[in-house]
Amino acid sequence: MPQTADLIVENASILTMDPDTPTAQAIAIKGDQIIAIADRDSVRDYKGPATRVIDAQGGSVLPGFIEAHMHLFGGAAELDNLHLAGVHGFDALRDAIQGFAAKRPNARLLIGAGVDYAILPEPVTRHHLDRIIPDRPFAMSASDHHTMWANTKALEEAGLLNGKQVGPGNEVVMGADGLAAGELREGEAFGPILEHFGANRTRLGLTGEEPDPYPSAEELAADRDLMHRGLEWCARHGITSIQNMDGNLYQLELLAGLEEEGRLICRTKIPFHFKNFMKLDMLEKASRMAATYNSEWLSSGMVKVFYDGVLDSWTAVMVDDYADRPGWRGEPLFSPAHFAEVAVEADRRGLQIAVHSIGDGAVRAVLDGYQAALKKNGRRDSRHRIEHIEVTTPSDVPRFAELGVLASMQPAHPPGALNFPLEPTISRIGRAKWPLSYAWRTLKQAGARVVFASDWPVSPVDPILSIQAAVMRKPWAEGLPDQSFSLHESIAGYTVEGAYAEFMEHRKGRLKPGYLADIVVLSADIERTEPEALHTVRPVTTICGGKVTYQA
Repeated sequence: MPQTADLIVENASILTMDPDTPTAQAIAIKGDQIIAIADRDSVRDYKGPATRVIDAQGGSVLPGFIEAHMHLFGGAAELDNLHLAGVHGFDALRDAIQGFAAKRPNARLLIGAGVDYAILPEPVTRHHLDRIIPDRPFAMSASDHHTMWANTKALEEAGLLNGKQVGPGNEVVMGADGLAAGELREGEAFGPILEHFGANRTRLGLTGEEPDPYPSAEELAADRDLMHRGLEWCARHGITSIQNMDGNLYQLELLAGLEEEGRLICRTKIPFHFKNFMKLDMLEKASRMAATYNSEWLSSGMVKVFYDGVLDSWTAVMVDDYADRPGWRGEPLFSPAHFAEVAVEADRRGLQIAVHSIGDGAVRAVLDGYQAALKKNGRRDSRHRIEHIEVTTPSDVPRFAELGVLASMQPAHPPGALNFPLEPTISRIGRAKWPLSYAWRTLKQAGARVVFASDWPVSPVDPILSIQAAVMRKPWAEGLPDQSFSLHESIAGYTVEGAYAEFMEHRKGRLKPGYLADIVVLSADIERTEPEALHTVRPVTTICGGKVTYQA
């Protein structure tokens, strides 16, 4: 007599991502595990009087999506901001900001997000923003979160109007009048605004700090609720596992608090964020976080580093001069030698490393650091990662497979793919480097493991939009290589590869007996949906650890 299932999903078009049994019609779950996956009649044998049955109505059932690069706390906070993606021209910007401000008469700081660098025909300054909102502090961030623009009131109150000394790769842009122009490049430049107005706790996972003073009971509860909102937003989009890309002990404590309350509805991995001003012995904290948090629901064990910035503000580090800025290659946040020291020590501790590297110069320096760690500590199954890899070089492509380094890439990020315009990015890169820009297919063909994610809130968290962007990817010009992925490869980038990226391929990323019951039921058969219509396929039920975490 087979076991009795707690939950059965039937009448489904199941894509298991398991080569042994690629498809099935029904799946049975007991506790937090899959106990059977087969045709409808076989799975019916597991049905008891108390078994809950979900009818998928012919829709696809996939392994729960694994979002391998996102910013949970900041993304959750941003759900309340003014969304400016797709807004262009002064009048549209004015109407959006003034409408938003009118609804929030008591906000200390008004924040906009998702701004295109080309939102106005000329560079944005505080004077533009002053014409829209002179009397209340206002700041807005680029969609990549590497640049902010602020009005005079916000700059003045945060003590930035006369400029500020910042570290390499950061800049308070100054105007001809000797005062700040309003453009703030990278976190050290715009951090003081968020800090001054108390909007900083959600960003501490990017600055490598803990809240000081420690939040009050009220603030803690509010932060837990905010985290929970972020998790609900993920579950609504079919996500069952999150690999966060900023982190501190505080975030782990918030999530542990949610777990105690029964509100941790996605499995979450939180890294330790290592900054260039830290001493190597700070990695002891990363080791402590890894030892303390190591369950299938909440874990650490990863070190996140930023090596460079982004292309659009010329802060990404390039091997050659920028195509539209001769003599400039960007300023790294670490020297190659300093990064190699960090990589060697983190690797020696058995920690996984993930590095934001956008320019080809950054990608090369990080691969060199991983090579140094391998040479010093010996080969192990380290699965170190490089995040973004927006530009790379022919000689660095094969090194990913040679060193066992994962290529963590975002299908929504290539200009023209989803929410980013072609300009200014493609002119910064320059035509000569287009063939190896956002080169998913080239890297995969060279033997690299490619894992997909959104980098939410930089792009929408919705995995189906990213899968669509990967399938629909078009070259920018005739004669460039086709970097698109098939539907199956794109889904694998959000399931199988995501599980591999966190050393969990024996427990999730596929649907098979003995694996965790992390599942998403979709509104239609995704394999029978035209690429142009993929965005219309929606998650209707998300199941994580055998529990329904979202029901449309």
